[in-house]
Amino acid sequence: MVQLTRIYTKGGDRGKTSLGDGTRVLKNSLRIDAIGDVDETNATLGLICAHMENGVLQEEIRSLQQDLFDLGADLCCPLPPESSASRLQIQEERVKVLERRIDFYNEDLDPLNSFVLPGGTFVSSYLHLGRTISRRAERACVSLAQKEYVNPFVIQYLNRLSDFLFVLSRYLNDFGKKDILWIPGKNRKNTE
Repeated sequence: MVQLTRIYTKGGDRGKTSLGDGTRVLKNSLRIDAIGDVDETNATLGLICAHMENGVLQEEIRSLQQDLFDLGADLCCPLPPESSASRLQIQEERVKVLERRIDFYNEDLDPLNSFVLPGGTFVSSYLHLGRTISRRAERACVSLAQKEYVNPFVIQYLNRLSDFLFVLSRYLNDFGKKDILWIPGKNRKNTE
Protein backbone atom coordinates (compact mmCIF):
# COMPACT_ATOMS: atom_id res chain seq x y z
CA MET A 1 0.00 0.00 0.00
CA VAL A 2 1.19 3.49 -0.80
CA GLN A 3 1.19 6.08 1.97
CA LEU A 4 1.85 9.72 1.18
CA THR A 5 2.36 12.02 4.13
CA ARG A 6 4.08 14.84 2.27
CA ILE A 7 3.11 16.04 -1.18
CA TYR A 8 6.23 18.02 -1.95
CA THR A 9 9.72 16.69 -1.29
CA LYS A 10 11.80 19.20 -3.29
CA GLY A 11 13.59 16.17 -4.76
CA GLY A 12 12.62 17.18 -8.28
CA ASP A 13 13.61 20.83 -8.04
CA ARG A 14 16.70 20.24 -10.19
CA GLY A 15 14.90 18.48 -13.01
CA LYS A 16 15.27 14.87 -11.87
CA THR A 17 12.86 12.35 -10.42
CA SER A 18 13.09 8.85 -8.99
CA LEU A 19 11.93 5.66 -10.66
CA GLY A 20 10.45 2.73 -8.77
CA ASP A 21 13.89 1.21 -8.16
CA GLY A 22 15.31 4.48 -6.83
CA THR A 23 17.20 5.39 -10.01
CA ARG A 24 17.26 9.16 -10.58
CA VAL A 25 16.46 10.27 -14.14
CA LEU A 26 15.81 13.54 -15.90
CA LYS A 27 12.16 14.56 -15.93
CA ASN A 28 12.25 14.78 -19.72
CA SER A 29 13.60 11.25 -20.21
CA LEU A 30 11.74 8.89 -22.54
CA ARG A 31 10.51 6.83 -19.58
CA ILE A 32 9.11 9.84 -17.72
CA ASP A 33 7.52 11.12 -20.95
CA ALA A 34 5.77 7.75 -21.36
CA ILE A 35 4.63 7.72 -17.73
CA GLY A 36 3.35 11.28 -18.13
CA ASP A 37 1.34 10.38 -21.24
CA VAL A 38 -0.19 7.43 -19.38
CA ASP A 39 -1.04 9.77 -16.50
CA GLU A 40 -2.66 12.23 -18.93
CA THR A 41 -4.69 9.39 -20.42
CA ASN A 42 -5.84 8.47 -16.92
CA ALA A 43 -6.78 12.07 -16.08
CA THR A 44 -8.86 12.23 -19.26
CA LEU A 45 -10.66 9.04 -18.23
CA GLY A 46 -11.45 10.73 -14.91
CA LEU A 47 -12.98 13.65 -16.80
CA ILE A 48 -15.01 11.24 -18.92
CA CYS A 49 -16.21 9.38 -15.84
CA ALA A 50 -17.28 12.63 -14.17
CA HIS A 51 -19.59 13.38 -17.10
CA MET A 52 -21.11 9.91 -17.47
CA GLU A 53 -24.56 9.18 -16.14
CA ASN A 54 -24.39 5.41 -16.61
CA GLY A 55 -23.05 3.82 -13.40
CA VAL A 56 -22.02 0.60 -15.15
CA LEU A 57 -19.92 2.53 -17.66
CA GLN A 58 -18.47 4.67 -14.88
CA GLU A 59 -17.28 1.52 -13.14
CA GLU A 60 -15.83 0.27 -16.40
CA ILE A 61 -13.89 3.52 -16.84
CA ARG A 62 -12.72 3.41 -13.21
CA SER A 63 -11.44 -0.12 -13.82
CA LEU A 64 -9.41 1.23 -16.75
CA GLN A 65 -8.02 3.91 -14.46
CA GLN A 66 -6.87 1.22 -12.02
CA ASP A 67 -5.18 -0.60 -14.92
CA LEU A 68 -3.43 2.59 -16.00
CA PHE A 69 -2.00 3.10 -12.51
CA ASP A 70 -0.72 -0.48 -12.60
CA LEU A 71 0.68 0.18 -16.07
CA GLY A 72 2.40 3.35 -14.82
CA ALA A 73 3.92 1.38 -11.93
CA ASP A 74 5.14 -1.17 -14.48
CA LEU A 75 6.76 1.59 -16.55
CA CYS A 76 8.31 3.06 -13.41
CA CYS A 77 10.60 0.02 -13.09
CA PRO A 78 13.32 0.08 -15.74
CA LEU A 79 14.48 -3.54 -15.41
CA PRO A 80 12.88 -6.75 -16.70
CA PRO A 81 10.51 -8.41 -14.19
CA GLU A 82 12.87 -11.26 -13.29
CA SER A 83 14.92 -8.65 -11.44
CA SER A 84 12.10 -8.33 -8.88
CA ALA A 85 9.53 -11.03 -8.14
CA SER A 86 7.19 -8.63 -6.33
CA ARG A 87 7.05 -6.11 -9.15
CA LEU A 88 3.63 -4.88 -10.28
CA GLN A 89 3.09 -5.46 -14.01
CA ILE A 90 0.26 -5.14 -16.47
CA GLN A 91 -0.67 -8.66 -17.52
CA GLU A 92 -1.88 -10.18 -20.79
CA GLU A 93 -5.26 -10.91 -19.17
CA ARG A 94 -5.96 -7.16 -18.91
CA VAL A 95 -5.36 -6.86 -22.68
CA LYS A 96 -7.80 -9.72 -23.24
CA VAL A 97 -10.40 -8.06 -21.01
CA LEU A 98 -10.21 -4.97 -23.22
CA GLU A 99 -10.61 -7.12 -26.33
CA ARG A 100 -13.76 -8.70 -24.87
CA ARG A 101 -15.17 -5.28 -24.00
CA ILE A 102 -14.41 -3.97 -27.50
CA ASP A 103 -16.25 -6.95 -29.00
CA PHE A 104 -19.19 -6.43 -26.63
CA TYR A 105 -19.71 -2.75 -27.46
CA ASN A 106 -18.93 -3.15 -31.16
CA GLU A 107 -21.56 -5.90 -31.57
CA ASP A 108 -24.44 -3.38 -31.79
CA LEU A 109 -22.65 -0.97 -34.12
CA ASP A 110 -23.01 -0.84 -37.88
CA PRO A 111 -19.78 -1.34 -39.81
CA LEU A 112 -18.05 1.87 -40.84
CA ASN A 113 -17.73 2.96 -44.45
CA SER A 114 -15.71 6.07 -43.60
CA PHE A 115 -13.49 7.41 -40.83
CA VAL A 116 -15.23 9.04 -37.87
CA LEU A 117 -14.48 12.64 -36.98
CA PRO A 118 -14.10 13.24 -33.25
CA GLY A 119 -17.38 14.58 -31.92
CA GLY A 120 -21.01 13.75 -31.42
CA THR A 121 -22.14 13.74 -27.81
CA PHE A 122 -20.14 15.47 -25.09
CA VAL A 123 -18.88 12.23 -23.55
CA SER A 124 -18.11 10.73 -26.98
CA SER A 125 -16.00 13.77 -27.81
CA TYR A 126 -14.00 13.28 -24.61
CA LEU A 127 -13.63 9.58 -25.40
CA HIS A 128 -12.04 10.59 -28.71
CA LEU A 129 -9.69 12.90 -26.80
CA GLY A 130 -8.79 10.03 -24.46
CA ARG A 131 -8.22 7.81 -27.51
CA THR A 132 -5.72 10.26 -29.01
CA ILE A 133 -3.86 10.71 -25.73
CA SER A 134 -3.73 6.93 -25.30
CA ARG A 135 -2.22 6.68 -28.80
CA ARG A 136 0.42 9.25 -27.79
CA ALA A 137 1.20 7.20 -24.68
CA GLU A 138 1.53 4.13 -26.89
CA ARG A 139 3.95 5.94 -29.23
CA ALA A 140 6.00 7.12 -26.26
CA CYS A 141 6.23 3.55 -24.96
CA VAL A 142 7.29 2.29 -28.40
CA SER A 143 10.04 4.93 -28.49
CA LEU A 144 11.13 3.92 -24.99
CA ALA A 145 11.09 0.21 -25.91
CA GLN A 146 13.56 0.91 -28.72
CA LYS A 147 16.12 1.96 -26.10
CA GLU A 148 15.14 0.35 -22.78
CA TYR A 149 13.10 -2.51 -21.38
CA VAL A 150 9.30 -2.13 -21.57
CA ASN A 151 6.86 -4.92 -20.74
CA PRO A 152 5.31 -5.76 -24.16
CA PHE A 153 1.84 -5.93 -22.59
CA VAL A 154 2.14 -2.21 -21.79
CA ILE A 155 2.16 -1.38 -25.50
CA GLN A 156 -0.57 -3.92 -26.28
CA TYR A 157 -2.77 -2.57 -23.51
CA LEU A 158 -2.47 1.03 -24.68
CA ASN A 159 -3.20 -0.06 -28.24
CA ARG A 160 -6.37 -1.87 -27.17
CA LEU A 161 -7.35 0.97 -24.85
CA SER A 162 -7.44 3.44 -27.73
CA ASP A 163 -9.53 0.96 -29.74
CA PHE A 164 -11.87 0.51 -26.78
CA LEU A 165 -12.31 4.26 -26.34
CA PHE A 166 -13.09 4.60 -30.07
CA VAL A 167 -15.72 1.85 -29.97
CA LEU A 168 -17.23 3.22 -26.75
CA SER A 169 -17.42 6.69 -28.30
CA ARG A 170 -19.47 5.25 -31.17
CA TYR A 171 -21.62 3.25 -28.76
CA LEU A 172 -22.41 6.42 -26.78
CA ASN A 173 -23.06 8.32 -30.00
CA ASP A 174 -26.45 6.60 -30.11
CA PHE A 175 -24.92 3.36 -31.40
CA GLY A 176 -23.07 5.28 -34.12
CA LYS A 177 -26.11 7.23 -35.35
CA LYS A 178 -24.60 10.52 -34.09
CA ASP A 179 -21.14 9.76 -35.50
CA ILE A 180 -19.79 12.48 -37.74
CA LEU A 181 -18.26 10.80 -40.76
CA TRP A 182 -15.34 12.11 -42.76
CA ILE A 183 -16.25 13.06 -46.32
CA PRO A 184 -12.98 12.99 -48.30
CA GLY A 185 -12.43 16.27 -50.16
CA LYS A 186 -15.64 17.84 -48.85
CA ASN A 187 -14.09 21.30 -48.60
CA ARG A 188 -11.99 21.08 -51.74
CA LYS A 189 -12.87 23.85 -54.16
CA ASN A 190 -14.34 22.77 -57.42
CA THR A 191 -11.85 24.04 -60.03
CA GLU A 192 -13.82 22.87 -63.03
